[in-house]
Amino acid sequence: MAFDGITIANITKELHDTLLGGRIYKIAQPESDELMLTIKNNSSQYRLLLSANASLPLVYLTETNKPSPMTAPGFCMLLRKHLQNARIIGISQPGLERIIHLELEHLNELGDLCRKKLIIEIMGKHSNIIFCDGQDKIIDSIKHISGMVSSVREVLPGRDYFIPQTQNKWNPLRFCAQYANMMTGKVSEDLTNTPLNKQAKVENAAIYPPLASVFAKLDESAETLSYVNLREHMHEKPMAVYKALYTSYTGLSPIIAQEICYRAGIDGDLPANVLEENSLHALYDALTDMMSQIVSGSFAPTIIYDGREPIEFASLPLTLYADKTVKSYDSVSVVLEQYYAERSTVTRIRQKSVDLRKIVQTALERNVKKYDLQMKQMKDTDKREQYKVYGELLNTYGYNIEPGAKSMEALNYYTNETVTIPLDDTLTPQENAKKYFDKYGKMKRTYEALSELTIQVKEEIEHLESILAALDIALQEEDLVEIKEELIESGYIRRKGGTKKTKITSKPFHYISSDGFHMYVGKNNYQNDELTFKFATGNDWWFHAKQKAGSHVIVKTEGKELPDRTFEEAARLAAYYSKGREQNKVEIDYIQKKHVKKPAGAKPGFVVYYTNYSMAIDSDISGIEQIGQQ
Repeated sequence: MAFDGITIANITKELHDTLLGGRIYKIAQPESDELMLTIKNNSSQYRLLLSANASLPLVYLTETNKPSPMTAPGFCMLLRKHLQNARIIGISQPGLERIIHLELEHLNELGDLCRKKLIIEIMGKHSNIIFCDGQDKIIDSIKHISGMVSSVREVLPGRDYFIPQTQNKWNPLRFCAQYANMMTGKVSEDLTNTPLNKQAKVENAAIYPPLASVFAKLDESAETLSYVNLREHMHEKPMAVYKALYTSYTGLSPIIAQEICYRAGIDGDLPANVLEENSLHALYDALTDMMSQIVSGSFAPTIIYDGREPIEFASLPLTLYADKTVKSYDSVSVVLEQYYAERSTVTRIRQKSVDLRKIVQTALERNVKKYDLQMKQMKDTDKREQYKVYGELLNTYGYNIEPGAKSMEALNYYTNETVTIPLDDTLTPQENAKKYFDKYGKMKRTYEALSELTIQVKEEIEHLESILAALDIALQEEDLVEIKEELIESGYIRRKGGTKKTKITSKPFHYISSDGFHMYVGKNNYQNDELTFKFATGNDWWFHAKQKAGSHVIVKTEGKELPDRTFEEAARLAAYYSKGREQNKVEIDYIQKKHVKKPAGAKPGFVVYYTNYSMAIDSDISGIEQIGQQ
């Protein structure tokens, strides 16, 4: 998800509601491009993280502190000199720009009241934190940008601060009449609960509640944008509708542009310049409705999950993800901190599992090729019984074959059908019969050998697929340790000389059903065996995806009958933690644990059962409560 202008608007509102009027208690610079401000307000203490990191710029409130270097950097020391104990008198965002202004009031060395600005620009690799005086003159910045780096704007001490207008975009908030009225000083008392005139608006644009709490004074001519403006932008751009939106208006990310199209009932990939009037009107209505949500501060921070993986976050509901799991939060700061922490975890585990995944994938591909070749060889032995019959018929009827004959017709006494037997005209009937018996014997030996080998290779393929499934659901480094140990014991990885078996600390997933029954899910084959044959008792229920690699799911019954809802929830867990999780329906086998057996010498996670129940169910586990690990 892009850190777009709408997310910035949500953050600005949250900071305004939380920090306005507070005093800066501590200033730290834990990283070269990052600040941590500790602010006291309303008898509480808050930490505000400001990061201008080129790959991941962020602004959010956090409870987590970060260690600072022993010697504070120069920029941090400058801020401490000017802003220690400064009061926050304004928090604002210019339009839907990815910029936040902190307006600060402090006493100088002579005791005079002064105003300063701390400006945070969240613009990818161009992100910066800029410290200005009351006249927008740059005092310093966390990153210095000279004319050699940027021909558009220098960010250096002594230069005037301004927002570069490089993309000629319009402010979409002006589609909202309330916003346009607000910017021209026409905000009514019933909207703000504060009587304002234009002069008061100019001086206090950032601090009157609730609408103007998010927006700075910016537009010189703030008249409402009309439907005509939108139509002109769409008609002049021969590109996808969603792309035309975010390239025409400030603060819209591609995903938000897609959401606007979805709300309007339009295919966002259609060329914008072919939209008909009714589609344009629907697009206009969807855009103005979204802008009204922003102006009124009606934010709804959410994280969208695809299974357990966070894929998007947003400050407004994303209806185009109706088929995904959506978790709502009261704070956009919590959303940002949790989203990036979870994404970081997923990314880190994937990076750490690359080597293991490569080993498993290589072995799997090799075994699949071997299995395909063996099955082809098995198919070639299909004629073995036919050659045996040819030999027997030649021994029975071959006495009347004329010398030099190339074939013989004979009655097959097994089927009572006449067959034509090809002959080698250089051989006698007895020699032809021996030739067919030799072919039969060779094919029979090949078939018997391959019958055993194909079973072994098929089991190896299933085992490797189950390890891949375990890698897909691994969430912690401890999970990878157990998978690596299985690969070592299976002979795919050599144990380094002198090293002992790694201590296993990973535990199964632990859920509780809507009816209060505890459900456990194995993360890998070792845990599957542990759950099924050591943890579960005879009358507990066992679930697994039918003929698919996946986890064993155990439901503890405690001697009670399971309700239908618990059966369904356990089956959903088995479907989700299986190779078939992307399918609409997955067939799940379930049976009491006492009927599940493990053959002698079987690979980890492999079991057999002969009588079972089955159900086809989806893999949606969003409504099932997880209470940690076992």
